[in-house]
Amino acid sequence: MTNPLDVVAIGNALVDVLAHSDDEFLTARGIEKGSMRLINAQQAEELYGQMGPGVECSGGSAANTVAGIASLGGKAGFIGKVAGDQLGKIFKHDITALGVEFNSAPTFDTSPTGRCLVFVTPDAQRTMQTFLGSAGEVSPADVDAGLIQRAQVTYFEGYLFDAPPAKQAYLKAAEIAHAAGKKVSLTLSDKFCVDRHRAEFKDLVHGHIDVLFANELEIIALYETGGFDEAVAAVRGKCDIAVLTRSEKGALIVTPEQTIEVKAQPVAKVEDTTGAGDLFAAGFLYGYTHGKPLAECGRIAAICAAEIISHVGARPDTNLAELVART
Repeated sequence: MTNPLDVVAIGNALVDVLAHSDDEFLTARGIEKGSMRLINAQQAEELYGQMGPGVECSGGSAANTVAGIASLGGKAGFIGKVAGDQLGKIFKHDITALGVEFNSAPTFDTSPTGRCLVFVTPDAQRTMQTFLGSAGEVSPADVDAGLIQRAQVTYFEGYLFDAPPAKQAYLKAAEIAHAAGKKVSLTLSDKFCVDRHRAEFKDLVHGHIDVLFANELEIIALYETGGFDEAVAAVRGKCDIAVLTRSEKGALIVTPEQTIEVKAQPVAKVEDTTGAGDLFAAGFLYGYTHGKPLAECGRIAAICAAEIISHVGARPDTNLAELVART
């Protein structure tokens, strides 16, 4: 296929299992609320057995973002690894049914398809325990140069940085994109992920990233500042655009020359914050790749984030193109 794409994402191909929980459940198991922790296959099996009734749906941070772009009417592709098992088939079906181009061949002789156990507490906070499985095996060999060259933006998720071969895959993809005159974007994904890879993230952001996404805690952690304002000053000019989200406080779009404030969209009730950052990125990148002013990109992003936190799950329940048109 040779048709142009708005965004191609590289990330973890996961199937999410979401269940309601409480703080006591997390504390009893030594799980830090609001964090993302990598677990092994045995831990995943034990935790799954202890969870309450769950909802299974295809997930993965970057995959959620391209799913959002597709719902907005954009053209997207995805690079990630699944096994040739049942969960792998579910993931491939779900993402291609949305119109996202996903051509990565399944593996048959390595780890099973990855899954993320998501515990949603009454305050709508989500705590994730992730068994990467085959998802963590993305390497430079999986980078499809043709796919990268067709996309206006190549988008990376920080979570995949925990897998060493993925770091090299990101650098290869960034070089291909920039050689083709295209843009590269990264979401930092999680404060705890930033803490694990701070120096390498800085090198990636300062040397290869055009559009950075981070929430307040993540950008403060990246630059180890005393507060948000200092972090804004630290990131300004390190990339073309830094999109910094602050939950109900909205977001800031920071460029070398200006700062644009984005108001949060009202939500009747926050049910689950899983995917809020992913869909904010989807809305922004959709606007960005369609030539919208930065303020309008932020408005679309806020609408998408508000939709996703109004229900359980990290994929849209509503056609986002229609929602944006009437909001």
